[in-house]
Amino acid sequence: MARKRKPKSQAQWRRVDLHLHTPASADYQEPGVSFLDILRQAESRGLDIIAFTDHNTVAGYRRMQEEIHHLELLEKLGRLRKEEKEQLGEYRRLLSKILVLPGFEFTATFGFHILGIFSPETDLRELEFLLRRLNIPLEKLDQGSAEVGATSDVLTAYRAIAEAGGIVIAAHANSANGVAMRGFDFGGQTRIAYTQDPNLHALEVTDLDKKGPRTTARFFDGSKPEYPRRMRCIQGSDAHRLVRDPNDPRNLGIGDRVTEILLPQVSFQALRAVFLGNDLTLTRPFRPATKAPFDYIQAAREEGPTIVQDFHERYSQRGGYLDAVLCDICAFANTNGGTLYIGVSADPKQPPVGVGNPRQAIEAIQAEVARRITPPLEVTADVQETQGKKVVRLLVPRGDNPPYAIDDNKIYIRSESETGLAVRDEIVSLVRRALAAAPEPEEKPQPEPAGPPRMGIEPPRTGVEIIATEERQGVRYHTMRDLRNGNVVTNVTRQSARRLWHYAITQAEDHPVDPEQLRWEGDIALIRKRERGGQVRYDLAQREDNRVRIYYGVTDDGIHGPWARLVGLETE
Repeated sequence: MARKRKPKSQAQWRRVDLHLHTPASADYQEPGVSFLDILRQAESRGLDIIAFTDHNTVAGYRRMQEEIHHLELLEKLGRLRKEEKEQLGEYRRLLSKILVLPGFEFTATFGFHILGIFSPETDLRELEFLLRRLNIPLEKLDQGSAEVGATSDVLTAYRAIAEAGGIVIAAHANSANGVAMRGFDFGGQTRIAYTQDPNLHALEVTDLDKKGPRTTARFFDGSKPEYPRRMRCIQGSDAHRLVRDPNDPRNLGIGDRVTEILLPQVSFQALRAVFLGNDLTLTRPFRPATKAPFDYIQAAREEGPTIVQDFHERYSQRGGYLDAVLCDICAFANTNGGTLYIGVSADPKQPPVGVGNPRQAIEAIQAEVARRITPPLEVTADVQETQGKKVVRLLVPRGDNPPYAIDDNKIYIRSESETGLAVRDEIVSLVRRALAAAPEPEEKPQPEPAGPPRMGIEPPRTGVEIIATEERQGVRYHTMRDLRNGNVVTNVTRQSARRLWHYAITQAEDHPVDPEQLRWEGDIALIRKRERGGQVRYDLAQREDNRVRIYYGVTDDGIHGPWARLVGLETE
C-alpha cells in the first residue's frame, strides 16, 4: 500500500522509532496484539516512521502486508464485510500518516544484535535470502527467535546489510547483547572493529538523553585515539509490547524511547541519506513538550573543548580571531576532524554572543580556508541556533591528504583540547598516514606528471616545469616539477612560491608562451635568455605528443645534447 505525501520544501524534525517488535517475535509479551493496534499506538505517540525489527525474521512485516492484500482482494471482488471495510480504511488512514519499514534484528556470533532496516520497496524474499546467507537456519526463518545457533560474525553482517541497501544499526549497543557493552570479555581490537566499521551506520544506545563523561555518545565522540570515528548515536524503544509494563518499567512500549531526525521528506531514501552522512546534528533524542528541545550547541559547550570540538566567540581578522579559527581547522584536518562553533564561548554559563551576519561569516571563513590552507580542504558550514542566537557551525573532515598547512609552511595538529604546531615526528606521521591511505593504481589511477619523453630529446636537467594548474576561489594553484631531482610539489601559488618557482609562475601567468611565435629547431626552442648575478638562465620549450612543455630557469649545468647547440654552447 503506497504511502503518498506531498514533498516538503523545508526539512522538519520527525519522530522515529526504528526498533519495534511484533507478535512475530517469539518473546513478544502481548500475543493478542494486532498490526492495527501497533499502528494506532504509533499514531498516538506521534511517530512519523517506524520499523518492524523482529528477531531474525521479516514474518511480522510480511503478515501485515498479506493481511492488507487480502482485504484489498476482497474489496476488488466486492465481498468486504463491514468490519473488514473498516479495517482496510483504518490501514489506509494510518499508512498515509506513518511510514512503516521492513527490517529485522539479527543475532550474530557471540549473541550480538544488529538491526537491518530497508525500503518498503524491498522484496521480502530478498530479505529472507539475506537472512539465509547470514546462516539463519531455514526452519527458524519464521520463528522470530533470538536463539538461532551459529550464524555469521558481526562484520560480515554489517557488510551484507549495507550492500543490500539497508541501514545498519548496532542494537542497544551499550547494554545486553550490544557490541559496545562494558564488562564483556573480548579483545580491545575486536571492540574497536565492531564499533568503527565503515558499514555500521549508527549505535542504538539507552543513555542518549543523559549527560556526563561516561555516556556512550561521549565515549564515541571521536576523542578516543583508538576510536577515532565519531559514531552517530540514536535511541529506540525495542518495544515487545504496546505500552510500558507497569510491573517492570524496563519493558518499554511503542514510542517510549524516540529519536528525532531532521528530514526534507518522510521517505526511506531521506532517512538513509542522514545515516550515511556525517552531520550528527540531524538526529537528536526526542523530548516531550514539557521539556525544552535538545540543544546540541549547549550540550557541546557543557562537554567543553575536546580533540574534536572547540569554540570561538569571534572570527574577525582584527585581533587575530580569524587566524585562530584557521589554526583549529588545519589542526582538525590533520588529526581526527572536528566541529567548530563560532559565536559562543566554551563556558556554558556565559550567554552566547552569536554572529550578526552568519552568511557573511561563512563566506569569509571559507574564502580564507581556500586561500590559505593547502592542500584543498572541503569545510562544511551552516547556521545553527542556541538560546535565540545565530551561531556558525564548521564541520571539518579528517583530511585524506595530510599534512595540511596554513600559508604552505605552518602545520598544526590537535592534542586533546589544544591546537599547536606539529613537531618533526608528528609531521612524519602525517606523511605516513597519507601514504598508507593512497589507493593502489589499479583502484584509482592517478594522472602521471609529465616525465621524460619516451623517444626524442631528454628534458634539461635543471630548472622547473609547471605540469598542471587549477584555479580555486580566484587563486591559481600550480603543480611544479623540479627538473634536477624529479620531485613534484602541488598547490604552489605565486604568493607561496620560492624564488625560481615564483619566476616560473609569474612568467606563466603574466606572459604565457605562444608556440606559434617561437623559432623551432626541430621540436625544441629557446624562449628567452637572461643573465643575473653572473649566472645565465634559459627558458626553453619542447614539443611532445601534440603539446608544448615549458622549462623555466635552466642553468648551463642542465644543458646537454641538442639543447647545447640551441643556446649556443659547446656540445657534450
